[in-house]
Order: sequence, then C-alpha cells, then structure tokens
Amino acid sequence: MRKVNTDFLIGIFLIIGFFCFVYLSMRLGEFSPFAANNSYSLTADFDNVSGLKEGAVVEIAGVRIGKVARISLNDDRATIRLQIDKGVKIGDDAIASIRTKGIIGDKYVRIIPGGSEDFLGDGGRLDDTESAIDLEELVSKYIFGGMK
Repeated sequence: MRKVNTDFLIGIFLIIGFFCFVYLSMRLGEFSPFAANNSYSLTADFDNVSGLKEGAVVEIAGVRIGKVARISLNDDRATIRLQIDKGVKIGDDAIASIRTKGIIGDKYVRIIPGGSEDFLGDGGRLDDTESAIDLEELVSKYIFGGMK
C-alpha cells in the first residue's frame, strides 16, 4: 500500500514539473498560441538589412511594440514583415529605420511616427524606410578614401 502512494506522489510531482517547464519555455521563448489575435502585420522594403534577424525588436520612442516576424528577398530588396501589438496605431506616413543598440549591439527596427491621422491596418505597408548603416563599409570608405 505504501509503494502505491509513493508512486502516485512521484507521478503527480512529475506532471506538475512538466507543466511548469512548458509554461516557462513559452514565457521565455515569447511563444503564445494566441499571438495571432494580439498583433497585426505590416511590411516594409529596405535596400539593406545587414545584421537584422527574425525576432528582433520593433520600437517606437524606445518602447517595444512588436517584433520582426520574417525577412525575405523581393526583387533585389529586403522585405521584412513586422508583427505589431494590437493596441498600437501606426500612421501611414511613419518612417521605419534599422538601428543598432549601442555601438556593436543587436539590430532593431525603429518606427518614427508621422503626423497623419490615417493609420495602417493588418497587411499595411510602411513606404518610408531607412536602411541599416554598415559600419564596415563606412570604415573602409574612410580608410581607402582618405589615402588618395
């Protein structure tokens, strides 16, 4: 009788541990089975997205409002799809730019709001973009350009 009780308690403990592991994995991995309902999608085209990765942060005024969902190549330009939090409204004249956190930090997308009262909806496109600044290219231009 005592062995059955011990086995039962160990089983319950393992089940609770498994559910805790699943919960923590979803929270730390920022995965949510209901994420599609809490966000909408925007796209933007860039000449250069050097160093930007899927999952990178999207910010307005330093506040995280979404993430980069996908990066693809479309007619010699990079197209990125952004997942924006549902409550955030972005004007149709907003500017999307790729920036670096610190000197050599991760790349992220910064959105500068415009003055328009017309807002982008799901599937909207940000037309005004500023590509990533390639630090290596700037250094090589300075070094080799200054030697002439």
